Amino acid sequence: MIPHHPVQCFACLTFAASLSAATVDGIRLHSAISGEGPKTVILVHGWTCDDRTWQSQVPELAKTYRVITLDLPGHGKSGSPKDGKLSMDLFARAIEAVRQEAKADRAVLIGHSMGTPVIMQYARLYPEHTVALVLVDGSVTLPQSVRGKLLSSAKHFAGSLEAREAMIQGMFSSTTTLDVRKHVLSMITATSAATAVSAMEAFVDPANWKEDVFNQNALGIYADGTLTAADREYMRTRFPKLEYINIPGTGHFVMLEKPAEFNRLLKSFLDKQRF
Repeated sequence: MIPHHPVQCFACLTFAASLSAATVDGIRLHSAISGEGPKTVILVHGWTCDDRTWQSQVPELAKTYRVITLDLPGHGKSGSPKDGKLSMDLFARAIEAVRQEAKADRAVLIGHSMGTPVIMQYARLYPEHTVALVLVDGSVTLPQSVRGKLLSSAKHFAGSLEAREAMIQGMFSSTTTLDVRKHVLSMITATSAATAVSAMEAFVDPANWKEDVFNQNALGIYADGTLTAADREYMRTRFPKLEYINIPGTGHFVMLEKPAEFNRLLKSFLDKQRF
């Protein structure tokens, strides 16, 4: 949470320049650019969150990189499809629309939670614009036995505010601060029930879960065994150039819980990339 770092929050507001022209399938997309220079990173939030997910990263990364954040369709300040149907393809094409508007040639894609399969889909569709991938406590495989349970949970989540809060509390660890909990809940409870269900339907769609190999450089930053049980050896079969790191004492929102350590690890990886 930023309340403990008011200077960072002010810096974020100072650097950011809103983009407003990008659309995908007629849907207006909310996005912003912070920092400047030839090296671009794109930050992609997770299920039922928005670009505030990255409030502890943008000011730090913007010192060196051009940082693009966006709200995926149906989320935050972006519009929704007329039929309400979300998909990984739509999310990936939204990122591409924002990249084109920003006139960035190639970028490192950073995706948290559901944002991980989103950036994987982007890399499939637009490999020529993908420098590297950063997977932040996100799934790269999803067993069929889990898909139905997730969708059922999402529909239950959509039913009431109490159900939403109970589901999200399970994503935190015993050390997650009250500020972080409140911040995450403020994003998730502001998301419509329709988006919650449709985004989960998009997430569990079997078409997303291939066994393809990504040859880009990749960094996995994972929490301390809370939501995502990442199998390092399996991940390396999919990402042969993977660097994998666990940050102890964190829940699912690892970048908000230990931002200084997260930012250090992320910048170390980014500094090695050839844009």
